[in-house]
Amino acid sequence: MLMKKPTINDVARAANVSKRTVSRVLNDSASVGEETRKLIQKIIADLNYQPDKQARGLASSRSYFIGIIYDNPDALYIDQVQRGLLDVCSRQGYELVVHPCKYDSPTLVEDCLAFVGRSKLDGVIVLPPVSESKVLAAALRDEGTPYVRMASLDLDDHTNIVVSDDRTGVRQMAAHLVGLGHRDIGFITGPMHYHSSTERFEGFCGALKDLGLPIPEGRIKHGKNNYQSGLECARTLLAGEGRPTAIFANTDEMAAAVLKVAHELGIKVPEELSVCGFDDNILASRIIPALTTIRRPVTDMAGLAAQKIISAIENKDEKTTRVNYIVQPSLIIRDSTSQRLGTEQ
Repeated sequence: MLMKKPTINDVARAANVSKRTVSRVLNDSASVGEETRKLIQKIIADLNYQPDKQARGLASSRSYFIGIIYDNPDALYIDQVQRGLLDVCSRQGYELVVHPCKYDSPTLVEDCLAFVGRSKLDGVIVLPPVSESKVLAAALRDEGTPYVRMASLDLDDHTNIVVSDDRTGVRQMAAHLVGLGHRDIGFITGPMHYHSSTERFEGFCGALKDLGLPIPEGRIKHGKNNYQSGLECARTLLAGEGRPTAIFANTDEMAAAVLKVAHELGIKVPEELSVCGFDDNILASRIIPALTTIRRPVTDMAGLAAQKIISAIENKDEKTTRVNYIVQPSLIIRDSTSQRLGTEQ
């Protein structure tokens, strides 16, 4: 026979107090006397009572719902974000509500504010590229909705943003390829109206220029951060005999497309062509050859964003969540890059 799950009513009855008093204890309210607090906490432990959001919300106006706003077709990226958020939010008793949207929609702001209202959210975490919208951030501030933006550029007050230093990350990749002896390098960009794409493009090209190897315009192809555009750009770069000896793609998905085209054309990777990407999503280590890439610590970023949003919701003034807002990508070397033939290290 299944035992009945204890409720807040059971706790209140055993302690001879109201449900609201129990809820205040669950929310760490200072308005409950120490003796009463200890009694309620003991009864909660004895009954093995697990509070639900309704019970916690009786003494506050919170819903314990946090929203995720995004426009990113990469399911692997979204999965990494959710893992990082859930690791923090589940321990703090918050649930996630997901809202896909269109970054270029003329009703973006109205749609997002409507989502916040109908879902009764305590706050939102905004993912790139939507996080790059200054108008949306301003609207959330005006509405008094706590928010945290994940981005590739320092766009906001440090309490409201977590930044991946993509520019520094791609400089590591440029140095790696040049160190392998590559002098003719191609680059497949992402959409250049995204800050993340411009940060990576300027960082990579700037690093090569500093090393005395500026990229000719013909070696730059503009992709859309997806597999299909990666195929198209790779076919253009690898057509004919005068092809580059290395290609860096703005995302792992486009880098995987370069590997596909190289295979179709009979170009050996990495012996004849080094290929590398950015993100280090789960496929990067599983494709053949395994992909050299820049690891963007998405899960860590999401965890930090969760800490910041909960701190804002609960009006905590935690020094670590105010100061720690930049994460550093790192170079991951695998099998898809090697020393250029005919050069010595």
